[in-house]
Amino acid sequence: MSKRIVCLRHGQTLWNVEHRFQGHSDIPLDETGVAQAARAASLLASLRPTLIVSSDLQRANDTALALGRVVGLDVAVDKAFRERGGGQWEGLTRDEIAARWPEEYVAWEAPDGEPVGDVAARVAAAMRRWAAEVDDDGLLVVVSHGAALRLGICELLGLPEELWPALGGLGNCSWSVLQEGRKGWRLLEHNAGTLPEPISSDDRPETQV
Repeated sequence: MSKRIVCLRHGQTLWNVEHRFQGHSDIPLDETGVAQAARAASLLASLRPTLIVSSDLQRANDTALALGRVVGLDVAVDKAFRERGGGQWEGLTRDEIAARWPEEYVAWEAPDGEPVGDVAARVAAAMRRWAAEVDDDGLLVVVSHGAALRLGICELLGLPEELWPALGGLGNCSWSVLQEGRKGWRLLEHNAGTLPEPISSDDRPETQV
């Protein structure tokens, strides 16, 4: 056996429903999101996690706590697992962003926002750091956000940035599974846990379908 990482996206929020850029804004789970977190917890508990770490934002932390309650583990908090900072876009809908910043919308680079390379580097570094805390056959669950997780996974896999769009987005309370091998990390599952459905997150528009 070798160590694994489950990358779990938080449950639904009202801003997800309204297609608003959340970023670092601390938006709570809505009623659907709470139910999604409970369902994900019941499924992931069978994998017997050994360590759970979440973003410090409440939508991720509350999702992580639902799993922690089921498996009897405390949840560690790491700000490095926050969503990509959205700068001036936070709180705005995609239509509002496209109307005000058409060029930046196409590039998906928010004014005063966090560059994708910086997000990928900080999330992947945090994954490596926390994975080092579990045994060789251990399971780390990282509860974070759509763009942050997708970018961190791409970096951890060693994909060149021009190939990052090849990996699709994560739905609310869906997860990806990474396993450490002799030649590095590999992706075992991606966006698992639900049937294919439209995705609403802070990630690039092309990852939303």
